[in-house]
Amino acid sequence: MNRSELVAAVADRAEVTRKDADAVLAAFAETVGEVVAKGDEKVTIPGFLTFERTHRAARTARNPQTGDPIEIPAGYTVKVAAGSKLKEAAKGK
Repeated sequence: MNRSELVAAVADRAEVTRKDADAVLAAFAETVGEVVAKGDEKVTIPGFLTFERTHRAARTARNPQTGDPIEIPAGYTVKVAAGSKLKEAAKGK
């Protein structure tokens, strides 16, 4: 499902216009991005998803073509965890 299909599905379920549904989806993405960028708290939608910024330590990896070591600097990444309702949906229940 791409963004336009998601917007259409949300608009139909919520009985709002596609323009309104798109605005809500954009606001949601922007808000989650801002909270994750700060890194001091996580965003939780109970039973569905949790978004959290995590720190990755610096590490040494290997170039798969040459085998030479490569230094990968420390940085941040996003951890997304599925909630219980989403896990059950994935099982087909």
